[in-house]
Amino acid sequence: MLKDRSSTAIVAVSDMNRAREFYQKRLGLTLAEPSSMGDEVLTFRTGNTALIVYRSDFAGTNRANAVVWDVGDEIEAIAADLAARGVAFEHYEMPHTTYRDGVHHAGDFRMAWFKDPDGNVLHLNSGEATTVTRSLKTDV
Repeated sequence: MLKDRSSTAIVAVSDMNRAREFYQKRLGLTLAEPSSMGDEVLTFRTGNTALIVYRSDFAGTNRANAVVWDVGDEIEAIAADLAARGVAFEHYEMPHTTYRDGVHHAGDFRMAWFKDPDGNVLHLNSGEATTVTRSLKTDV
């Protein structure tokens, strides 16, 4: 039923103009074609998938990861670019992990977290999407 279907990340926000500014200007995402739902829903391109942003009275109530990007070895460069655009990174105390320039290091694996204006937690990691996708396909 769903195992052969793609999924899309969806994030609730309280202010569509503020969200558009953050996701387009700060994160550099490209807005896809206009939504049939008018100004209440924005769809951004992100790799081979999409990120849907919609207005909700429940925006920012999720305290866990809302979206993750597997960016591979580009994580430090992407984090530096986002920081230059005004994105502030979270710093979490975790065992066997160091923190430098917005990026947590756990051996060779690296990860970074930041929040959108509504407090939705967005996550970068040094994983490779192709590797994850390949391993998911073989685990069927």
